[in-house]
This record gives sequence, structure tokens and C-alpha cells, in this order.
Amino acid sequence: MDTGLTTIAEADIEKHRAMAQSFITRIVVLEDASGQSGTALAGTGRRFVSTVSTGSVRKTREVELTKTVAAVKPDDQLMGIGQHALLYRARRGLAVALAVADVFARSCDLESLQAKNARTPLEGDEASHFKKLLSASAYVTAFSFASYLSQLIDGEGEPPNDIAEPDFLFDTAQDALKSLVAGLDRAISGSKDDADLMTRADAFARVAIDGLLSRKGRFDGIGAFENAHIRIDADDFTLDGFDVAPGKKSKPLVMTFKKPEEVVGNHIAKYQSVKLAKMLMAYDFDRELNPFVELGGFLFTFIGDGAPGTGKTTLIQMIAGLVNGYAEVAGYPFVYENFGVDQISSYQGKSGQNCRQFINNVLNPRAIGFGTIDDIDQVAAKRSDDRASAGQQEITGVLMDAFAGAGTVVRGNCSFGMLSNYPENVDDALRQRAGARWLVDGPQTRDDYIDIFVLLAGKNHKIPLGEHELYAAQEIQRAVAEAYEGHAKPQEDGLEKVYERFMKENGQPKTMADIGTYLHMIKEAEPRFTGRAIKNVTDAIKMRAMDIELPDEWFEKPEVFMHKGYDEKKAMIEELRGPFDMDMVMQEVNRYADSEFRYSDKSDDAAVAKLLRDARLRERAAREMAELQKKGLWN
Repeated sequence: MDTGLTTIAEADIEKHRAMAQSFITRIVVLEDASGQSGTALAGTGRRFVSTVSTGSVRKTREVELTKTVAAVKPDDQLMGIGQHALLYRARRGLAVALAVADVFARSCDLESLQAKNARTPLEGDEASHFKKLLSASAYVTAFSFASYLSQLIDGEGEPPNDIAEPDFLFDTAQDALKSLVAGLDRAISGSKDDADLMTRADAFARVAIDGLLSRKGRFDGIGAFENAHIRIDADDFTLDGFDVAPGKKSKPLVMTFKKPEEVVGNHIAKYQSVKLAKMLMAYDFDRELNPFVELGGFLFTFIGDGAPGTGKTTLIQMIAGLVNGYAEVAGYPFVYENFGVDQISSYQGKSGQNCRQFINNVLNPRAIGFGTIDDIDQVAAKRSDDRASAGQQEITGVLMDAFAGAGTVVRGNCSFGMLSNYPENVDDALRQRAGARWLVDGPQTRDDYIDIFVLLAGKNHKIPLGEHELYAAQEIQRAVAEAYEGHAKPQEDGLEKVYERFMKENGQPKTMADIGTYLHMIKEAEPRFTGRAIKNVTDAIKMRAMDIELPDEWFEKPEVFMHKGYDEKKAMIEELRGPFDMDMVMQEVNRYADSEFRYSDKSDDAAVAKLLRDARLRERAAREMAELQKKGLWN
């Protein structure tokens, strides 16, 4: 955020504990009356609904949250762990929210106006300003309580769809909290067990936050809170203004990590994976910025494509393992999440919400994040695909907005990877939002196949190795240099024709104008090679200019690099940086353009195969129809 860290002393929270306790014990709220009767009709599970409108009628309701929670297990006098956890978090959240309200009051005129109003009732402009700030304080308090519940309550399973928004009140901070407690009480009423209780409470928190954010424009006195950054370490609770960052207590990452030497082949992808892991650890938590974002070369999004079994999952495990190891050394929180087909929902809008939550979890500026979308072609759909589900189309829209939307802010604390066996099935606009293209083609050479067989076979044998220097071909610097040199000339037939025509007309490129001419010729042959493609190419070139090997010693002890200030980190990185040259430019242009031609060719091949299959089926149907007609069986 724009301002520094605000800490709230435990004593400032504890002084509100008595009031918070009274809120979960018993409160009386005034609510809109519904036409639904409180008594079920005999022999049915339904309730009588009056035909008389009662929309303007308000009535009081007693809310006893403690009793509602206890009623989950009416035959057990002792509450379960989930019941205790919810009540404790609710009480603690109320106290924290009231403490945040005190911080807000001190940051604006509210505290002085409250003192003045206590002595003499305010009048005129002062009174209206006081009322405006009082409503703003109520809004901030409600948002803080909903955020606390959202971050500190873990609800498992599919969220229910019958959670209603609370009947928000913004007269005072206490009224706002009472309205949320009443809404929480209604949401959890009738929970079947502890798991259902927590799931419904978590869903209520999300609904409350959405409702609050939709009303944010009504309050013009909340500016003082926009840039606030509040952290309560005792609860692992973070408030970054009105940013809905997840901040949930991080669970230990359970994965099968791979070491770089256990990845055979995929040299460029492996090399850039190692660089990406180190880049992420250059992030500065105080400035909330990464020097690589400012200097160029940061990899925010990438797409990896290759045939099944070539090592895409292994690359993910390697990156996550490297970052997790560095984060443990530095003492930084690390968030890894994968978004898969299991999060596509049949409910309208739910798939988009799930995807947005995934994005927010990884973007959390108070953690190092790595997010992957495996089998992106199955998760997100082409916008022109009328056979795709509404959920897939929602996900495509959310990802496009998150990766290169109007509100996208790249801080440099996280990276997203899209992986697919069939990238040609991914929407063109979404695919072009991937800043880097990794061809994950697996082992290629004889040495690669010897290395991978020896690695996977294990050591439970006495078979001699033979004439082979084990893993020499996997030496990353040498392998990458050879792999990059392979892109000095195009590898796809379509691009090779463009390259040959360019060389024949212009000769070896020597100037920026020559590069622009080559890019324009590629555009004429492949319409998908747009301005965004040029940006991705230049980002890749900048990354090559930052093609520096951050020393491993920087990541062995946190004080050597990771815990230094932003300016020191930036200076250390700048010392290692060098300029890019024409060879780098041509290699990156060819690497990116090759991928576009490869996707286009695959897409065309699939379309041709489909047309051929349809034509064969029509011919077969015509033959069988003629035979049936001869036999007199065709009517």
C-alpha cells in the first residue's frame, strides 16, 4: 500500500472484548419484516407466506449467536471444535473491528468531533460532517469484521447458495456490527454439523464483503482508510485498505518437489523456471515492489505447451519447490494454488467467482505467490466456442482481465503459469496475455534419454552405466546456450518462409528498422502477431538483458540479499545487468513467432482433420443409404 504499516496494540483490542462478548451473547436488532411465517405448516416443511405486503414494516428480533451455534448439536452440552472456533473468531473479529474503527477515527476528524459532540451537540455543517464520518466509520468497521471472518474461517466444500446479505445499518460502528452478527446468525441457523457451520459462516463473510463493496460509492468519508495497511500478527490478519486480499492462515504446502537436476530436457523452460524462482524472492515487502518489475524482465505470466508426458507437471513441482525453499530461508509466507476443472461450477457466476478468488489468493501482496492453471484448454474456453459451458466462458473473461486488464497491477510478488497439451484450443486473446512461451518438449537427444532412464530406474541394480557422462547434457548453462542458438533461425515451416524472404530482400538485420521490417512481414503472414505479441517479445528481450545468474549465496542467508532494502536490492541486481544484442533480439522474435505459427498450424490441422472425418462419414452414410434403398429397406 501507499502508507506504512499500522500496528494495533493487543491492549487496544482487549478493551473492546466485553462489548464483543455482549454482541455474541444477546442483541436486539430492527429488521425488515418478511411475509414468511415463523411457524411451519403442519405435516410440511413449508411456511405460510402472507399475500399482504409488509415491505414497509420493521420489527425487532432478538439475536443470540451463542445459542444458535450451540443448537448445531442440541443433544450435546459441550460444543465441538468448529463451534468454539466460530464463536471465538466472531468475538475476536468484533473486538478487532472496533479497534480498527478507533484507528480510523484518529486518522480523520471523527475523534475530535466525537469529543466535541459529547460536550455540546453539533450543529450545521459540523453536524452533517460528523454524521458523514460516523457512517464512514460504520462502513469501515463492518468491512473489517467481514474481512476478519473471511480470512480466519476455513470453510471446506461447495459454498451454499441460500446465504442472504445482512440488513446493513451504517448509523454507528456498533449498529453496523449488530447488523452483521444478525446476518451471521441467520446464515448459520440450521447448520447440520461443524463442517456445514464453518462453510456457511465463510460463505456469509464473502457475501457480506461483496455487499459492502457494492455500496462503497455511497460513502465519501472513507478516503483516509483507502491506503491503510493494518497487520495483526497474533491472528495473521491483514487489512490493505479495501483490497480483498485473502490472507488466510497459510497451510503447509504438500507437494512432491523436484530438483532442477531431476528435470531432463526442456532446457530453456528449466532455465527460466530457476530464474523466475529467484526473481520472485527479490520482492520487497515494505515497498511492495520487485526491482525486476522496474528494471524489466519480470515474468508475470507464461504458457507452457507440449505433448502429454513431456514434463509440464515436473516443471511446476520444480518451481514450487525452489520458491518454497527460498521462502523458508527468508521467513516469507508462500502461497501456491492450482486452478483446475474441479472449480468449474454449474451455478451461474460461481465459476468466475472461484477464478477471481484464485487470482486474489495468489496476488496477495503480503506473500510470495505462484499460481498455475493446468490444462488451460479445458478450464477456459474460446469465446467463439458455442459448445463450451458458461462457467468456462466466465473463467476466460476473469483470466483476461487479471493478466492484462485495465486494473492489472504487477507488483512482482507472484507469477501465473498456464499449461496445456493443446494451446491452440486456448482463446487467442488469453494466450497472447502470456508474457513468455515455454516449449515443454521433454528429453530429445540420446544423452537426454540415457539420463532420464538412469534417473527413473533408481539404484537397485548393478548394471554398468557404459560410455556416458551422466547428466552432462543437463548442465544448464551449456544446454541453454545451445537451445537459444537453435532459435537463431526459425523452426516452423511458416515462419521459415518469412525469414528466407526477409533475408533475401534485406540481408542480415543490423538496425532497429530491420527488426521492425521483419516483424511486419511476420504480421502479414500471421494476423495473430499483434501489438501485444510485440510487447511480449520485447519483455522477453529485456529478460534476456537481465539474463543474469543471481548467485546462490544470495539465497542461503536472508540478510545477504532477501532482507535488504529495496534500493540495495535494485543496485545489486543492476550491477549484474548487461545490454542486449542483435542475436538475442532475433532469437526471441523467432522463439515467440514460432509458437504462434505452431499454434496456428495445430489449429488448422485439427480443423482439416475434422472436415475430412465429416466428409468420410457423409460418403459412408451415402453408401449405406444406397444399399438400404436397393434392399427396399430405406423409407
